[in-house]
Amino acid sequence: MNEVIAQLISLQQIDLQLDTIDNAIKQEQDSVDQKGAMLSQRESDIEDLREQINALENERRTLDLEMSEELAHVKSRQSKMMQVQTGREQTAILKEIEDGKRNIKEKEDKTVAIMEEVESLTAQITRQQELLKEETKSLAAETSKAKETIKGINKNKQEQDSKRKQHAKAVEEKLLNKYNILRERRNGLAVVNVIQGVCQGCFMSIPPQQFNTLLRGDRHLDCPICQRIMYYQAPEDQE
Repeated sequence: MNEVIAQLISLQQIDLQLDTIDNAIKQEQDSVDQKGAMLSQRESDIEDLREQINALENERRTLDLEMSEELAHVKSRQSKMMQVQTGREQTAILKEIEDGKRNIKEKEDKTVAIMEEVESLTAQITRQQELLKEETKSLAAETSKAKETIKGINKNKQEQDSKRKQHAKAVEEKLLNKYNILRERRNGLAVVNVIQGVCQGCFMSIPPQQFNTLLRGDRHLDCPICQRIMYYQAPEDQE
């Protein structure tokens, strides 16, 4: 294997380790962020419950006002009843009184239903607040733990970054740029071995002439399918 390919393989091994490190950091942070999002959602749910209670309380106050007005009207009609002389007037006033009492009863029933619903929603808020308190405490502990974990991971990352800089210096600039572009566009894999004439990047067969050239071990070529940098390493050399 020529020196250029050996340098690229070493560089890619470091980069793959850095990818693993970055993924580990991301997983730690994502876990914390996900828990934080759940807390935010719970806070939002509590606020929604409060808004429902406020709306119900406003409705109850409106009903109370309407019942007071209805009751005053009924009392007024009852007083009027004492003054009427004809049976027709009495019948009309009695109907008003009965309608008023029925309306008051309906509003009383609605008020009771609202009070029961408010009680249920208030209990839900209490439960949600208890869960929020527990989860906030848990998140604080998990965040602290994640920071320590990420701190340790970053120490390893700094070491790998330093190694990468040293290895990158050994690669010709034009080839390094090509390698970096391929890594970005090919899911982190820019340099690949060819086994039995098959590129291990795209797993497509390459022309026999190219494979024969690679078998000599002194050159690297671009895969005609995925454009990755190809090399050949005998199985015994991989062990």
